[in-house]
Amino acid sequence: MKFKALVALALVVAVPALACAKKPKKVEEAVPAQAAALVVEEEDPVITEECIMNVSLFHESVKNKLYADAYEPWWEVYTTCPNANKSIYTDGAKIVEALFQAASDPAEKERLAKLAVEMQDKRIRFFGNDPKYPKDYILGEKGLAYVDFYGEAKYTEARECLHQSVAAMGSKSKVMVLVKLVDVSYALYKQDPNGRAEQFIADYELASNALGEQAADSSNKNAEIAAKQKDYVDNIFAISGAADCAKLDEIYAAVVRDNLNNLDMLQKIAKLYKRVRCTESDVYFAACEAAHKLQPTQESAAGCASMAAKKGDYEQAIEYYDQAIKLAMVEDAMEDVADYQYNAAFYCYNNLKKYPEARKYALGSIGTLSSLGISKGQGRCYIIIGLCYAASHPYGSDAKGAILNKTVFWAAVDKFQKAKQVDPVVEVQAAELIRQYSKYFPTKEERFDLPNEFSGSTFYVGGWIGETTAIR
Repeated sequence: MKFKALVALALVVAVPALACAKKPKKVEEAVPAQAAALVVEEEDPVITEECIMNVSLFHESVKNKLYADAYEPWWEVYTTCPNANKSIYTDGAKIVEALFQAASDPAEKERLAKLAVEMQDKRIRFFGNDPKYPKDYILGEKGLAYVDFYGEAKYTEARECLHQSVAAMGSKSKVMVLVKLVDVSYALYKQDPNGRAEQFIADYELASNALGEQAADSSNKNAEIAAKQKDYVDNIFAISGAADCAKLDEIYAAVVRDNLNNLDMLQKIAKLYKRVRCTESDVYFAACEAAHKLQPTQESAAGCASMAAKKGDYEQAIEYYDQAIKLAMVEDAMEDVADYQYNAAFYCYNNLKKYPEARKYALGSIGTLSSLGISKGQGRCYIIIGLCYAASHPYGSDAKGAILNKTVFWAAVDKFQKAKQVDPVVEVQAAELIRQYSKYFPTKEERFDLPNEFSGSTFYVGGWIGETTAIR
């Protein structure tokens, strides 16, 4: 008889095969340490007809949720021919989970918890080369087993498995593996904020990016779930305190300094800072500037724009925003396009006093958002246009021009009313601007002094504004 057959026989003797037993049986592994070492080194166990029959038995029981009935035939296969079928591990996880929940004896619960984790190691040994569920995928299952059966007591081990799995699988990761990576890493960060901050941020980035890719994939049946879970992990990160700009600077200042030629690292840091709205940070500026020199992207261009604005060079900021707009269009990141257009509009209005240019960018942002069916954000653009109108004097400075210049307030209030109508977010601000600027409308007496100009019910506001408005 071959040695591997003797080993298999030894295991069968150690674990009686009670395929039809109805109650789960505690089975102790009685193989000596020396024999166990030999088993690992031997060829894969022989798959017998009895193994195949037991696979069918436990699988049928699992289908009917008769987990106690499934245990004995499953255990027989698991210990004698663990290479027979992947269902040993997929069904086995359900069996062990059900028995763990039903068990009251602490020793039995500990045995089942240990088994749940060890099962994944055995699955890696025999099925780690599976093209759909390879070793790295199974490591994610092992991480989940640590979490489900041990809780916080094994979070360090769980995090190592989950991180390795997600780092390798990316957007192909199981949604729950991505979520648990953030949960576990956050719990460890709370235990040691100084020592675990960088690790938590890196884990969050991995998981959030993967969930974002899954949510954006229309062919992914879990896209909707991934989108909801991304909101969840983003919220966890937002409340964690790790997103504090000063803390990020402590972590990433040296990283940026040491990676000025590492485009991938610089882009990741820039995206992180943008996501948590730390775009006034010098570290963010440094990352964007270095990345932009290596390979311009919308994030790097936008970061350089912010840096230029902070330095007071608003003309340069507009040039960078123009680059960001073009690059974001190439990436089809149209919401980013709308944001960059608004930012350019704001600087043109507020800092450069270039009102026609400000309107051009604001209208561009409105058009971009409209094409996406988004109303939020349009209101602020209409307010920018209204403020540009209110600041203009298109009719000169003589007595007649002084009266006609007041017509810009009619046009301005039109825009504030539009802002209030399309975007509830700016409703209070728009109402206050309407109240403020309505006081400057041409009076009845002033209109009486210019009967030719105010002869009808409407008025065409000239100059660069070029809009018809109602006389009020």
